[in-house]
Parts: sequence; structure tokens; C-alpha cells
Amino acid sequence: MIPADQLTDPAVRAFVTAVNAGDRQAFTEALTPGATMSDDGSDRDLNDWADREIFSSNGHMDVESEADGGRALVADYRNDTWGAMRTAWRFTVSDGRVSRFETGQA
Repeated sequence: MIPADQLTDPAVRAFVTAVNAGDRQAFTEALTPGATMSDDGSDRDLNDWADREIFSSNGHMDVESEADGGRALVADYRNDTWGAMRTAWRFTVSDGRVSRFETGQA
């Protein structure tokens, strides 16, 4: 497992750290205005998704591996709704913040 504070890309590191801390303000600050996301190939409303999948359900990422300069992760993701699952994450970074992320089962 890779500790969040050792992830290569600073924007991705801020994103994962915010998720694991349950810190909505830090999560918002890790994203560009108008950031977008998809889950299992379908675009979702980012704020609605984050509330359901992260903040109201204690979401947590244990990163197994990273690739593409730290912008592609494989992580064990768990929350109170779905339990634990192996997930893949791909991040697009603009101006030091995440402008898009795509996640789904790995």
C-alpha cells in the first residue's frame, strides 16, 4: 500500500488525503471549478456523487499502486454503503488541481 502523503502527483495526493480525512472543504479545494467525474463509465453529478459515495458514507481509499506519473491509481475503496471493492481511478489535472476523475471497479 502507498500512504497518501507519498503519492507522486500533488493534486492527486490532495484529493486522496481529503477523501480519507472526510474533509469536504479540502476535497473542494483539490478540484478545479466545474470539475467533472464518471463512475463505471457514466458521467455523474460530482457534488451529489461525492456526498453519497464519500462524505455521508465514510469513503476511504487505500492506494495499491500508481501509474502515469501518479495520475492513475488502483485502490481498495470502501464506504458504509457498498463495503470494500478494488477500484481504478484516472485523474486529469489542470493548474495543480483535479479537473476530472474517472473511477470504476478494477
